[in-house]
Amino acid sequence: MTTEAWEAGAFRARIDEVLHRFVAEEADLLVDVDASLGPVAAELEAAVAHGKRLRAAFCYWGWRGAGQPDSEALLRAAASMELVHAAAVVHDDLIDDSPLRHGRPTAHRALRAAVPHHPRGGGAARSLAMLVGDLLMSLAGQLFVTSGLPAAYLSRARPLWAALARDLVAGECLEILRTGAAPDTAASLKVVRYKTAKYTVEQPLLIGGTLAGAAPRLSQGYSAYALPLGEAFQLRDDLLGLFGDPARTGKADDDDLRGRRPTALLAETWRLADPAQRGRLTALLADEKGDEGLDEVRALMRGVRAPERVEAMIAARVDEALGALDGLDAPRATVAALTSLAHSASTRLS
Repeated sequence: MTTEAWEAGAFRARIDEVLHRFVAEEADLLVDVDASLGPVAAELEAAVAHGKRLRAAFCYWGWRGAGQPDSEALLRAAASMELVHAAAVVHDDLIDDSPLRHGRPTAHRALRAAVPHHPRGGGAARSLAMLVGDLLMSLAGQLFVTSGLPAAYLSRARPLWAALARDLVAGECLEILRTGAAPDTAASLKVVRYKTAKYTVEQPLLIGGTLAGAAPRLSQGYSAYALPLGEAFQLRDDLLGLFGDPARTGKADDDDLRGRRPTALLAETWRLADPAQRGRLTALLADEKGDEGLDEVRALMRGVRAPERVEAMIAARVDEALGALDGLDAPRATVAALTSLAHSASTRLS
C-alpha cells in the first residue's frame, strides 16, 4: 500500500502480517521455556488473531498527516497499538467474566482446560489470563521500541505511552467503581472517554503524529477529531452489546446488563423512564433471570426510546469529529482516510 489511496483491507493485511509473525515468535520462545506453557502461548496468539486494526490505522494516519511517507518501521510501531488493545481485551474480559470474544471462549475460560488438576482451577485460569494480558502489554512496548524508527522519534512519543496506559487504567477503574451505582449519563460518558475513546482513537493518532514531528496545531486538530469519534465508537459498542447480533459481534448479548455496567444506554434509559419503569428496571437488573427478563429490559429501553437517544449521541459526535477535519492542516489523503475511518468506526455491525 504505497499509493495515496486508502485501502483498508490491504492495510489490515499488512498489520496482520506484522502482528502474527511477531507474536508467533514470542509464543515459540515461551514454549521453549517449558512445553506446558503451550496453552498460554496459544492464547497469546489467539489474542491477535482478529481485529479491525483501527488503532493501528489511526497511528498510521497520524504519521502520514504530519507529512511523513509510508514506512515499514512506522507500520511496526502502529501494530504495537493493536497489542495494547489485545492486552486490554484480555484484562477487560477477565474483569467482566465475559464468556465469549470473537465467537470463541475468552482467555480465562479457555485456559481452564490447562489446569485440570489445580485445586482452584477457575482462579488459576484467571491468573493465567491476567498474565497473558500483562505479557501482551509488555510486547506492545517491545514492538514499538524495536520498530526501526529513529531513537529520537521514539523518545518524543514516550510521554504519550505513559498517558495511554494511565488513561486506560483510569477508565477501567472508573467502570468498576461505577458498576451497580445509580445510572448517570455524565459519569458513563466519562468512563467511555477514558476507557475507550482515548486509547482507541486519540492516543494512536497523537503518537503517530508525535513520531512524525507534528506541529502543536495539528495535534490539537487530531484531538478535536479523535475524542468525539472515540466516544461514538464506544456508544456504538454499547448498542451492539445489547441489540447487536451475537453471530456478528462474537460476544454474548447479555454481558452489560448482567454485569450492571454503567453504560450510557442504561443511564439514558433511567433518565427517560418514569418512576414505575424505573422500579421495574431495578427489579429486572437485580433478578438474574434468563432471556425473558433480558427481553423485557430491551423492550423497556425501546419503549422510552433510549436506543434512539444513543443513536443521536453517536451522530452528534461523528458530526463533531468530521467538522474538526474541515480545519485540519493535513494532506487530502489523510483527511479522506480519517473520514472513512470515522464512518467505519461508528456504523459497524460488530
